[in-house]
Amino acid sequence: MRTFSGRTAVVTGAGSGIGRALATELARRGAKVAASDVDIAGVEHTADHLTARGGTVRAWHLDVTDRDAVEAHAVEVVDTFGSADLVINNAGVALAARAVEQTAKEVTTVVDVDLLGVVHGTQAFLPHLLASGDGHLVNISSLFGLVAMPYNSAYNAAKFGVRGYTESIAIELAAARAPVGVTCVHPGGIATDIARNAQTTPGNEALTNAFEKALRMPPQRAAEIILRGVQRGRRRQLVGADAWAMHVAQTVLGARWMDVMGVLGRKVVPRYEP
Repeated sequence: MRTFSGRTAVVTGAGSGIGRALATELARRGAKVAASDVDIAGVEHTADHLTARGGTVRAWHLDVTDRDAVEAHAVEVVDTFGSADLVINNAGVALAARAVEQTAKEVTTVVDVDLLGVVHGTQAFLPHLLASGDGHLVNISSLFGLVAMPYNSAYNAAKFGVRGYTESIAIELAAARAPVGVTCVHPGGIATDIARNAQTTPGNEALTNAFEKALRMPPQRAAEIILRGVQRGRRRQLVGADAWAMHVAQTVLGARWMDVMGVLGRKVVPRYEP
C-alpha cells in the first residue's frame, strides 16, 4: 500500500494516544477514517477535530472485547465508506502489578482488550481486506511483546500473544499469495497515557515512575513511523530507539536477559517479604 489517499482506514483506540495520531495522519494523507474507541467522548473529539480540518472521519463507539459488536462494526464501516483497505488494531490497556497480587479480573481485562480485541478486529475485517485487493492489516503489539519486564506479566502475555498471532497470519497469507500485507508493530516509550492509566497495585510506584519517564516519543512521530512501515511492507515495525536497543540486547543475551533484568530490577522492585 503505497498511498492512503482515497482508501478506507480503520483505527481502533482512536480516542487518544497513538490511535488518535494515526487517525490524524491518515486523514491528512487523504484517507477515509473509521475511528473507534470505548471512550466515545475521546473518539468524537478526534473525529470532530479532523473533520473541521477537511478530513473524512467518522467516530464509532466500540468495545473491542465484544466480538459481535466488532463484527457489526466491520459491516457498518463497509456500508459507510464502501471498503476497508487498512485496519489498525490499536486499542489497548495496561496492568502494572506483581503476579501474586493481580486479580483474575484484572488479568482477564488485559487479555480481553489487548489480545482478543486484536483477534476480533482481525477476524471481522480480514474478509474485507481480502476483497479490497490491496489490503493491509496492522496489529499493535509492544516492545513488551518482544522483551519481558517485571510487573507486566499479564501485559507481556497479551502482547507476546499479539506478536505470535499476527506473525502466524502473515505467514499464512504469504503462503496463500493473498493480496493483504501484515505488519506487527512494537512501540517503545511513546508519550501517551497508557502507563499513567494502567491498573496498578500499591507498592510499585518506583517502577511505574520509571516507565513513565521512558515515555518520550510524541505519538505523531510514532504514527509516521508505523505508516511508513505499512508503505514499505514491513512485517515487523519497531518504533523508537529504546525498542530497537532492548530488542537487540534481548536477542544477544537470549535467556540471560532474565538474569540481567533480575539484577537491574532490584533498584525498583521491592524485596519479597513472606
